[in-house]
Amino acid sequence: MSDTRAASRYVKSLLGLAVERGVLEEVNTDMQMFYRVCMANRNLVNMLRSPIIRHEKKKNVLHALFKDRVNPLTFDIIDILTRKNREPLLPTIAKEFHVAYNVYKGIGKATITTTVPMDAALRAEIEAVVKQLSNKTEIELTEKTDPNLIGGFVLNVGDRQIDASISSKLKHLKLKFSENQFIKEF
Repeated sequence: MSDTRAASRYVKSLLGLAVERGVLEEVNTDMQMFYRVCMANRNLVNMLRSPIIRHEKKKNVLHALFKDRVNPLTFDIIDILTRKNREPLLPTIAKEFHVAYNVYKGIGKATITTTVPMDAALRAEIEAVVKQLSNKTEIELTEKTDPNLIGGFVLNVGDRQIDASISSKLKHLKLKFSENQFIKEF
């Protein structure tokens, strides 16, 4: 069984238990925090994946880091996975749990890249556009900045991309001019 399939089974079980116990929001927050810690600390991820480090040592490290900081249900899944020697799945489970949470809650996801950070008015306008495009009532908008865009924005909603950046338009013009030059040479 692949890691993704195994992780998805744990995610599904954890989501169901969190809903059943009424702690879905807490568990989602915990899993997001766990994923951020993993992404910020590659040594933790390497330790979880290492076949050399004993599972008891991994359990002790996870216990010290998360026992009193997360919901008991969240820690229970960490503990169960460690006992079953499946701790390498934890970062994937944490990431996929948030995806499953968004699907369960009907939350759309979008990413916008601009040259400068957006203000609240522009953010609200973009969220309204994303709600229309995705037919969702709630949106999780991830904001990125990239000065190489020169101006404008790139918006990703699901499998759609709207590229209204100046750099993209300049590349398109350059391509068009080079095509015209090529045609004239013949």
